[in-house]
Amino acid sequence: MKKTILIVLAASTMLSCEKFLDTESYDKKNTGNFPATVADANSMLTGIYSSLNAAISNVQHSHFYMAELASDDRFGGGGENDRDMQGLDHIMNTQPDRFLTFWTARYQGIFRANTALETLDQVSGWTGDAQKNQVMGEVYFLRALYYFELSQLFGEVPLVSSTAVSNIPKAPAEETYARIAEDLQQAISLMPSSPYTSVASGHATKWAAQALLARVFLFYTGYYGKTELPLASGGSVSKAEVIQALADCIGNSGHDLVADFRNLWPYANEFTKKDYAYARDNNLSYAGDGNKETVFAVKFGTLVDWGDQYMLGYSNQLNLHFSLRSNNGQDGTFPFGQGWGAGPVNSSLWNEWRQAEPSDIRRGGSIINVATDLDNYIFGADNQMEETGFWQKKYIAVTAYDNGRLIPSYAILADAAPAEYQLAHTQDLVLIRFADVLLMHAELSETNTNLNRVRARVNLAPVGYSIAALKRERRWELAFEGLRYFDLMRWKEVAAALARQEGVAIRNKGIDTQMRAFGGGYSARIEATGGFWPIPTSQIALSDGVLTQNKGWGESTHEFPGW
Repeated sequence: MKKTILIVLAASTMLSCEKFLDTESYDKKNTGNFPATVADANSMLTGIYSSLNAAISNVQHSHFYMAELASDDRFGGGGENDRDMQGLDHIMNTQPDRFLTFWTARYQGIFRANTALETLDQVSGWTGDAQKNQVMGEVYFLRALYYFELSQLFGEVPLVSSTAVSNIPKAPAEETYARIAEDLQQAISLMPSSPYTSVASGHATKWAAQALLARVFLFYTGYYGKTELPLASGGSVSKAEVIQALADCIGNSGHDLVADFRNLWPYANEFTKKDYAYARDNNLSYAGDGNKETVFAVKFGTLVDWGDQYMLGYSNQLNLHFSLRSNNGQDGTFPFGQGWGAGPVNSSLWNEWRQAEPSDIRRGGSIINVATDLDNYIFGADNQMEETGFWQKKYIAVTAYDNGRLIPSYAILADAAPAEYQLAHTQDLVLIRFADVLLMHAELSETNTNLNRVRARVNLAPVGYSIAALKRERRWELAFEGLRYFDLMRWKEVAAALARQEGVAIRNKGIDTQMRAFGGGYSARIEATGGFWPIPTSQIALSDGVLTQNKGWGESTHEFPGW
């Protein structure tokens, strides 16, 4: 049998993340004797969820990280040798297997989901249909999420809907999206219409499936120029059906907006705010992980190390990468801590936001202006590249004082996280937030009620519905949450928006310069690639050429040369 991408993953067929669960190894189990009990089913489900964290072990090659650094609102940053970061910003490659960890993690999750769907019927001991349906619904949701992220990142990908190992080419986008939509419809029908609080934090709900269906619908119909979302069983999902699903989520899920937008982010936590004037003076109080606005999130914890026992991805590595480079990240930049300096904020976002909504508290609640917000920021620290003087403050190390001593994360006090600045981050990565649900409903229904509900939270005047108003609101409200790049793709605005980065003032290693084009420029790179990224070269080789490389990749001119 030929080697394929699935052969690479087959070794993990029944490996559910046994060290995380602290249970016996699964390496002697097979589908003839496993799963047999509800405990087995839950272990299998945990294994599917663990694929979320596996990708974050190598976070700079992941879906969310790419979406942030490739968007028009952030640059690559990092140090002079951090070409991976800068290559993402310039839509250029830096290594043959750039996204291999993500590819492997997502297909691992898909393979585990396929195994579960083929074997869960043999489980006995369910307390009733509701318990089984919840587990089955979560499996369908996760498989849909994994395929959607693969499709957003790579465009067309192999579509594997069983555990049979085969060497298959990329499927047409229509087929993959039909499978995604079918899975989400299954998840919606299986999971109960009960408030989100009835399900353990971190687990998918019917409401998360409805929200993801809307996101899939918007991207597929927008990017591919369609009016409906196909279903694998035949037929399609209409815009009216998606609007109805979102209305159900809004009205019956129990999700709501947190009263103060700034309370969504850890800089408002109790251990930091007593020493952070911005949080203290605004009487902020962190709503915490799993708050009522979180529809679906990747969870993190304290069982993390460098791979000896636990996965690095059990800590939020985004917070490390998006933090300030060394020499910063100490007392002079309190409460924002030390990391790798990825993703400086484009100053154009700050300026355009200030001009459009000068009183919007979300601007200061989302962006650090080092000139006014920090006591002693050092430009060019550790050879920082593509620096603007602006940083995001949603996913970043948040420090605290412990008896007068600066510690690298508030989570050391709040959660007993490891007292190590590379491992201490426990903040959820929120993939779907209720504000996004409201804005998707506004966009699809072309009405202003939920648009203005989002604006009312930050005391902004109501506006009439227009697509221009909707686009601005999504940019402000959802900045730095992994959505902007894909919004621009589906609105057919990505080439023009990215091209406007050229000429923006930056500093490289403390020296004033301007952002410039590589590889022929941003517009040329988007035109060449369609906004998608290269399939890992090793996977193409393993397929004996059955898999083919995406357009716009594979030649020396597509490689980022560095500054």
